[in-house]
Amino acid sequence: MTAPSQARAVDAAEIATAAVPFWSRPAVRVLGGLAVPALLVAAWWFVTATGIVPVYRLPTPLSVLTAGAELAASGDLWLHIAISLQRVLLGFLFGAVVGLAIAGIVGLSRAGDVLLGPLLVALRAVPSLAWVPLLILWMQIGEESKVTLVAIGAFFPVFTTVALGLKHVDPLLVEAGRSFGYRGWDLFRIVQLPAAVPALISGLRLGLAQAWLFLVAAELLGASMGLGFLLSIAQTTGRVDQILLAIVLLALLGTATNAVLQLAERRLLRRWA
Repeated sequence: MTAPSQARAVDAAEIATAAVPFWSRPAVRVLGGLAVPALLVAAWWFVTATGIVPVYRLPTPLSVLTAGAELAASGDLWLHIAISLQRVLLGFLFGAVVGLAIAGIVGLSRAGDVLLGPLLVALRAVPSLAWVPLLILWMQIGEESKVTLVAIGAFFPVFTTVALGLKHVDPLLVEAGRSFGYRGWDLFRIVQLPAAVPALISGLRLGLAQAWLFLVAAELLGASMGLGFLLSIAQTTGRVDQILLAIVLLALLGTATNAVLQLAERRLLRRWA
């Protein structure tokens, strides 16, 4: 490569880098996302090391890591994580599928909106713990009741967001699709669904976050394994280090599953948007 061509390549690279906003650069996003957690851990270490907060109220970061290592060595930690992750994924899958189906009925049909809309709005206001006695009565204390509660948590954000997205699809797009001869399923697949993809992605991410919240409610009552059960046992035995460990693990697992959805989001947007 000659000197002028090398100079042009360097200039093109500099222009491409400059075109990306500072806060949108991958390295900045990664480092920026780690900055605040690192500061929180440093502050945590400082207040416990200096005795500002007594260790029986807030254990040191090292003691939390030690508690995690002890549970990992016995194998209990991996079992807690695997069971909780399984419950969240199954519940999220069932809740999202049902939520998408009902959202299609309500968002695309005036009759469905009139018949189902008020009922679902009322059910959405029911707190998560209110479902627990009924699910235990119907399904006993087993996996079915826990997965169902998680599915209920995932259902409402998916349903609400996607139904609103389908209702607000630009009518001009729909009319343009009909002018090309699209009807029914073809109109939904080619015109309405791509227009509602941003709402679909938002609903799935909100549903996944809600699934983790409902998981803790499910495992705090009537579970024998899982991170919610670990929270309950740690509270009973006064192990604040294990309580913090469970909270940190829930945060990390929620972040990891959300990252997987972000990868799916990029593929969906690349294909439909």
